[in-house]
Amino acid sequence: MKYQGNSAFSHVQADKVGVLITNLGTPDAPQKKQLKAYLKEFLSDPRVVEVPKFIWWFILNLVILNIRPSRSAKAYRTVWTERGSPLMYHTQDQTTALRKQLQKAYGDNIVVEFAMRYGSPSVDSVIDNMLQLGVRKLVVLPLYPQYCASTTASTFDAVAASLTKKRWMPELQFITHYHDHPDYIQTVADKIRQHWDKNGQAEKLIFSYHGIPKRYLTNGDPYHCECYKSSRLIAENLGLEKDAYFVSFQSRFGREEWLKPYTDHSLKQFAADGIKSVQVVCPGFSSDCLETIEEIGVENRDYFINAGGESYQYIEALNADANHINALSQILKPYLASATNSTVNLNERLERAKSLGAEK
Repeated sequence: MKYQGNSAFSHVQADKVGVLITNLGTPDAPQKKQLKAYLKEFLSDPRVVEVPKFIWWFILNLVILNIRPSRSAKAYRTVWTERGSPLMYHTQDQTTALRKQLQKAYGDNIVVEFAMRYGSPSVDSVIDNMLQLGVRKLVVLPLYPQYCASTTASTFDAVAASLTKKRWMPELQFITHYHDHPDYIQTVADKIRQHWDKNGQAEKLIFSYHGIPKRYLTNGDPYHCECYKSSRLIAENLGLEKDAYFVSFQSRFGREEWLKPYTDHSLKQFAADGIKSVQVVCPGFSSDCLETIEEIGVENRDYFINAGGESYQYIEALNADANHINALSQILKPYLASATNSTVNLNERLERAKSLGAEK
């Protein structure tokens, strides 16, 4: 059968509204085998690496996947916990808290789940389960505040690929970004204030975002602009002067030029220029993960301190903070207006089904 149906479908099953939050993904274990599988899926996505497929296949399979998995596994082991990958358990906690809040507001008619773009649980498997539960309207919220083709659009690709296989495709609403949503801006600003209340304020606040190749920007990707807008709005909320904060980009890969200024280079320069204290926040990361805990929290700290800096602090991601869950609920609110107002007449549907001999 080409299109997937629902073997347990019932005509008296109430229609539900589904909320699917997504994140990038994580390996199943901090070991070479699991990293190789994860990296192969991730780096095979043409949204992530825009290189001719034939050329990239050889680079990926003959070079990168024979070198990088061991190195990445070693890095993941430094952040792995009893609960597993930080990105995974933070996303699980976010989902649990969001589900509780939305069901309190809208009732059991709301189904809230999460999926990972790469790895498990897959977008396809989670959407399939949600449709089996009777979801007929699906709202997808990728946890990337700033739109980028290699993250947000890639998630849409996965959602679309899943739905093209379904017999009953739900009404779909896809939230592409929320970089300037007032509740998101307020939540990040409050997180910074909380850190200042406990630790004081550094000479410089650095907003560090995941980098992308510069040519993505020149080809029309709005990510760079949205990162700067988020930073400006957060800084304004905090009452910061322009020279009190700085925007930079981390996590480069390969040899081509990426978005500048680079976070690591900037930290070294700040120390060389006599700045003794910095605090780094990563507003583009909804959950702490390898890139924030190890790269920003450890690696970049060493760059700054070894270059002459004295105080370096990383401000944690929003994770499952109550303010973050409230912000996500507000972002979703306009899309959930119909959640408590089902227009489906189940008795009428059942009568029609009986007339066709399909009264199941």
